[in-house]
Amino acid sequence: MSELAADGIPVTVSLRVLKLSRQPYYRWRHQQVTQAELTEAYRANALLDAHVDDPEYGHRFLVGEAAEAGEVMCQRTAWSICRDNQWWSVFGKKRGKNGKRPGPPVHDDLVKRDFSADDVNELWLTDITEHWTDEGKLYLCAIKDVFSARIVGYSISDRMKARLAVNALDNAASRRGDVAGCIVHSDRGSQFRSRKFVQTLNRHHLIGSMGRVGAAGDNAAMESFFALLQKNVLDRKRWRTRDELRIAIVTWIERKYHRRRRQARLGRLTPIEYETIMNPAVSLAA
Repeated sequence: MSELAADGIPVTVSLRVLKLSRQPYYRWRHQQVTQAELTEAYRANALLDAHVDDPEYGHRFLVGEAAEAGEVMCQRTAWSICRDNQWWSVFGKKRGKNGKRPGPPVHDDLVKRDFSADDVNELWLTDITEHWTDEGKLYLCAIKDVFSARIVGYSISDRMKARLAVNALDNAASRRGDVAGCIVHSDRGSQFRSRKFVQTLNRHHLIGSMGRVGAAGDNAAMESFFALLQKNVLDRKRWRTRDELRIAIVTWIERKYHRRRRQARLGRLTPIEYETIMNPAVSLAA
């Protein structure tokens, strides 16, 4: 419109040809972005950040995450913004088999199914498992040191958020001390691809690694631990409360798996005994 006016064509004539009204045009010239549009943009950014960190969340959960980030809104508003931008929970809508695969990995596969290490804190494996209780599901994220098969860190929660994996990684790093340069291998779960988890890796100077989609063998050594946990704890009885199962998991890991379960790969030693013999300094620190 300004270019036409510069060429000598009156604004009134241009508006008449384009079938536009004068008042909305000059109002737009005065303020091209309205306060309502700016507010919606800030809300959309907060919802997108929460959606990227936890793709499992629907709009009801995203409202709470956005509120924590300072953008308060009602559920209807959040639903409208998510609908317009196609931000759906990965569990919320059934989709046809269109050949789509999960998002690309944020790390290369540095392990290539070679689950071996020459010392502690060289290679960690991590994954998440879940189990039902009468109160609902309980989620466990565990981190295993390949060298000694010791569970060096874990986190238990009633929600499978990125924070679950972040807490497990922080727990492992605080227990093991100097872990810079250690490879942390996982599958392509959204928790391990989240920005929060990647930032935590960088903060502890750890190196991320990811297996392929749908290839259980790419993290088989971690799956073997979960199979033991399933057999020895999870499937032993019906669990009434999450706290009851939580205590049982921690007790089995710390008392039985670490200190009483001898492993052929470790020369019939327990993970604690093996680390004490092979690397006493790390064993005492942990």
